[in-house]
Amino acid sequence: MNKKQKRVLLRIIITAVLMAVLTVLPIDGRIKTVLYLVPYMVIGYDILRKAFLGMIHGQVFDENFLMAIATVGAIGIGEMFEGVAVMLFYQIGELFQSCAVGRSRRNITALMDIRPDYANIEQDGELTQIDPDEVPTGTVIVIKPGEKVPIDGVIIEGETSLNTSALTGESIPREAKQGDGVISGCVNLNGLIRVRTTKEFGESTVSKILDLVENSSMKKSRSENFITRFAKIYTPAVCLGAVLLAIVPPFIQLLFGGGNADWLVWFTRALTFLVISCPCALVISIPLSFFGGIGGASARGILVKGSNYLEALARTGIVVFDKTGTMTKGVFEVVSVKAQGVSDEMLLHYAAYAESYSTHPIAESLRRAYGKSIDTALVSEVEEISGHGITANIDGKTVAAGNRRLMERLHISCAESDAAGTEVHLALDGSYIGCILIADVLKPTAAEAVRALSAAGVRKTVMLTGDSEKAATAIAAELKVDEVKSGLLPGDKVDEVERLLAETGKNEKLVFVGDGINDAPVLSRADVGIAMGALGSDAAIEAADVVLMDDDPAKIALAMRISRKTLRIVYENIVFALAVKALCLVLGAFGVANMWWAIFADVGVMVLAVLNATRALAISK
Repeated sequence: MNKKQKRVLLRIIITAVLMAVLTVLPIDGRIKTVLYLVPYMVIGYDILRKAFLGMIHGQVFDENFLMAIATVGAIGIGEMFEGVAVMLFYQIGELFQSCAVGRSRRNITALMDIRPDYANIEQDGELTQIDPDEVPTGTVIVIKPGEKVPIDGVIIEGETSLNTSALTGESIPREAKQGDGVISGCVNLNGLIRVRTTKEFGESTVSKILDLVENSSMKKSRSENFITRFAKIYTPAVCLGAVLLAIVPPFIQLLFGGGNADWLVWFTRALTFLVISCPCALVISIPLSFFGGIGGASARGILVKGSNYLEALARTGIVVFDKTGTMTKGVFEVVSVKAQGVSDEMLLHYAAYAESYSTHPIAESLRRAYGKSIDTALVSEVEEISGHGITANIDGKTVAAGNRRLMERLHISCAESDAAGTEVHLALDGSYIGCILIADVLKPTAAEAVRALSAAGVRKTVMLTGDSEKAATAIAAELKVDEVKSGLLPGDKVDEVERLLAETGKNEKLVFVGDGINDAPVLSRADVGIAMGALGSDAAIEAADVVLMDDDPAKIALAMRISRKTLRIVYENIVFALAVKALCLVLGAFGVANMWWAIFADVGVMVLAVLNATRALAISK
């Protein structure tokens, strides 16, 4: 508990003790009334103060006003014990609610405890700790084992394992060495590294993530906006209802009952009516439910920018994927080697040497597959033929490496192939020696992600890509998506999304999943834009409504599951609170429900609703 909560608890204990003493003291009349004012002021002075300030500032109809009127009225008609008890139980409920919200915030803070306290700067051979905000771009910082990475940068010395669980929710460490980028919020596990910063702290990943989570409550869902509008109408309406209940029935009795009117009875019922009507359960539990859902998602590496997007995910009917970098790794890999007249290893040898000077991703994938050091002194007469490939002299032999057009240009016949991917054909001294197939491979969880979405009730899955029809069709077949469109430019993707939006049902939402950099126009046009591969990507965090921090498409279904559970909890609280209050209001109006019923209808319902709301934090993987 914080200091404020401890003070409230102390006031609750003092009030309870004073009430217990007053109930056994043999006193009555005005003295007892005056004595009861002591525990009443101990427990209720802040509520009375808020109600008074609310009336001064024109914000009359809130729960403080309702509680103040009801309890003052109860004491005024001699129901001292009930008046103090209502205020006491109201404060108990408020304390419980405060603790529940605090617990939710602490859980999220603990799960997202990624803000570094300092950065190590080396000065005169010694390490000095300074505030990360004071570190300029380009500074070399030292990160020791066990410390958090304070600012985004590039490793210039050392190697280590990084714990990214606070960002991604995954416990598997990521290896990092010289030349690799590191992002703030990760924990350096086992090696001392020196990092040259590439951003200021305010622009680093950790700052953007914390700002995103903290401000997510600014974008309210339809349910939250409904409750806000409802409370503004509901509270004045029940106040008017209480006034009418206090005046109309006894006035009718006065007119038609021979001059007898039970003014005190109906005034007591009106006060009970006011206590019952307090909308605390709705006003508190609905935002708390969404806050819990967003916090639970954040703990699993799913950053949701607002409860409106969390609510929209629950109504997903169509999911549209980009291909490269979203469902595939976005890194070309050698998937097959077909040699003729030489060994597979020798084929890779010639391909890697021929591409030794190229920076093209295909060349990098060939060198990676070869896996050995390259002696560039053996390579000469390198000629790159645009749109075709490369010819080079390797240790006295002429090697050609490129596509089918290069082989045709050199009048070298090569085998036909219908394989999906990029083919690199090779010739040695004018003779064809084989083909290497390179492809952008699927992420391990991509097919599982599509299956999970179908199982979750997504009506249609679509893949849009700028890749060739052959490659796109092969990937789509592996994923088992319902529809695929290939050869698309960014503008074409927007047109396709527009077409699909026209197909959505009345309550359906369209979700687009992209890499957050090239797909910004489509991310913005979709009902919900989800950015993949966003670990350290500023563009993804800015463009998308939801950011998946660990590049795992399977978490789209998890995000939907979190959304639906959160929304279910919200609806449970709305129905439960309104049903109990409606019943108690009717019973209170007819005199069946007394002030103790009112206490349950207000405080009890609020406590139960808040308890239910905290379930939104506990959503399994």
